Amino acid sequence: MTTKHNGPTRFPNLPVKEPTGAALIEQERAKATFDVKTLSKFIYGEEYLEKLDKIVPILENDPVFDKSRRYFQGRDEKIRDAWRKDRRFLELRKKHNWDDVDEKIVHSLYDQPSPYRLHYIMFVPTLEGQCNEEQRKLFLEPSKRDEIIGCYAQTELGHGSNIRGLETTATYIPETNEFEIHSPHLSSAKWWIGALGRTANYAIIMARLIIHDKDYGPHTFCAQIRSLEDHMPLPGLTIGDIGPKMGYNTVDNGFMMFDHFRIPHVSMLARYAQVKPGSGEYIKPVNSKLSYGGMVHVRASIVSETGRALARSSTVAVRYAAVRRQFYDSTSPRKWNGETIETSVIDYTMVQYRILPIIANAYALMFTGREMLRLYHLNIEAMKQGNFDILADLHATSSGLKSLTSFMAVDGIEECRRSCGGHGYSMFSGLGHFYNDYLPSMTVEGDNNMIYQQTSRYLLKTYRNVIAGTAQPSEHNLTLTYLAQYLQNPKAKCPATTPTDFLNPEVILSAFGFRAAYGIAKVAEQIDHQGRPWNDALVDLHRISRAHCQYFIVRTFFTAIQRDNKEDALKLGTGGRKILQAVASLFALHVMEKDLSDFVLSSYFSAEQLEMVKQQVQDLLKVIRLDAVPLVDAFAIPDYMLHSALGRYDGDVYPALTAMAEQEPLNNTQVVDAFEESIKPMRQFALKNRNDSAKL
Repeated sequence: MTTKHNGPTRFPNLPVKEPTGAALIEQERAKATFDVKTLSKFIYGEEYLEKLDKIVPILENDPVFDKSRRYFQGRDEKIRDAWRKDRRFLELRKKHNWDDVDEKIVHSLYDQPSPYRLHYIMFVPTLEGQCNEEQRKLFLEPSKRDEIIGCYAQTELGHGSNIRGLETTATYIPETNEFEIHSPHLSSAKWWIGALGRTANYAIIMARLIIHDKDYGPHTFCAQIRSLEDHMPLPGLTIGDIGPKMGYNTVDNGFMMFDHFRIPHVSMLARYAQVKPGSGEYIKPVNSKLSYGGMVHVRASIVSETGRALARSSTVAVRYAAVRRQFYDSTSPRKWNGETIETSVIDYTMVQYRILPIIANAYALMFTGREMLRLYHLNIEAMKQGNFDILADLHATSSGLKSLTSFMAVDGIEECRRSCGGHGYSMFSGLGHFYNDYLPSMTVEGDNNMIYQQTSRYLLKTYRNVIAGTAQPSEHNLTLTYLAQYLQNPKAKCPATTPTDFLNPEVILSAFGFRAAYGIAKVAEQIDHQGRPWNDALVDLHRISRAHCQYFIVRTFFTAIQRDNKEDALKLGTGGRKILQAVASLFALHVMEKDLSDFVLSSYFSAEQLEMVKQQVQDLLKVIRLDAVPLVDAFAIPDYMLHSALGRYDGDVYPALTAMAEQEPLNNTQVVDAFEESIKPMRQFALKNRNDSAKL
């Protein structure tokens, strides 16, 4: 079809109505009560920010890392771009001599799941944690040199969270000193395995170890699954991609079935559990919890990611709320150059109540993730010395935090999207695409509605030990601390007499500790002495896990602020300390307000104190409102990472939206090809029907 002037659709070159978004956003920044760069350094450290500044222009100017077509791509194009990006990443890493921190920054900035990334997130860490010396040379070292590409094959078609229920078997064959991996049922198929569909040539395989007909439960194996020459699946394996998903479509999540697939004895990762060659004698780990270390690291990393996810989404929501204007406030009209203008939506209290606590959540979870990683490394060093005192509490807390924080992140991203109004539904907001890609965090590394039970079991066990006097005190075990305080005075009452008393961290922490301990004691009494079945108590078990983790986050947040001292090179300054203290208080009191029923049932609060909490939340919103834009600026998230018309640093929202709309492929021509094929015939069909009716 040839149509005159059938060129691309372009917007006329018109200015945005005054005041522009750029003017409004700069006015917001002028209100800052603290130094933004100083707070950024406090969050990340100066070295990280310097690396960030160096890497951003490298990616922005590399065609392979271009994001301009991202929102218009179908799945096939998406995953092919992901493979190209992974290859280019290896080239740039070598060229610029990037270290581990640089690599994390690159992947964070590009902000799109990719097949090869899972090699580093799951495959390599598992090998590092579970290989013996021989296996480190055979598997780990080649994987670090990128000579093999791995995936982590645990989840099955019929089993996810219940690892003990996995069906894939690994039977030891003493005659040949091999293991035979087999899928006995259709539901045994490995499923959802990232990078398995078309990328990986090696896999960590979780399978039930069978020796002389005895089942020793799930163990880990590392084996080649594809030819290193032509990439074909090895004989005995059926491998494919599971198909399109709600998001995460730049990763080839795959399936794999085993048909009596033989692997050598060395394939069973043997740092802890071992099978003696020939005899098949099973040597169990010295400590059954040794494998927890790797899970703690992954879950601690997830907590860190939830903080960054909320930082990103709140940056978009707050900046757009500052430049988006709706309605006139007759009681407090806003003036600009002497004229009354519409009110910025961020000045509406309901908007503040929706998005300012998400800023607080972001800060809280970023500090919590950092603390969890610190404890992880502390635990690793302790374990090397044969000290496992930290491990149980750390594993339990990491399990509960993974559940709680990923719920917080998913809910927060969606609330930020909704707060953006109609434009939040556009992919150009950057939030819809991000939300869909982030959703898997609810189920990876343990389904959120199941994994909390690991925390609950530990809390009940610890409570019983405290009651029995057998608990071993530890400076790193916060659970023992608040349980002991509760048992000293289970009838304690909150000492607050004014709303401002709830700005005192000690008052806040005492309330969270009492509430958690009360819930644990109540559930323990019901299960241990009243015969309440575990399944019947699941809702309350979730509540105590949540309460424990909220206590941990609140305490960590306040402690993080206190680390600013004379010896610390990262000084917050008076303004920075003051605003962070307000943000920490908002986080704690907003959580408290949402869960008031727990505090009421424990009889720790009076009715008057409940009103004080609500009032103080409202007062804190007013304080933080003035610094809302500077607070999200301190997250130091470049426009390249946001890829959002609404969240741009310069505030030029509407020119950015129209420019992105012009890139829509449907706008490449004034008249689409479908006009001749479908649109025109529809009209002709209607006209014919009218004419036929007229003849009748």
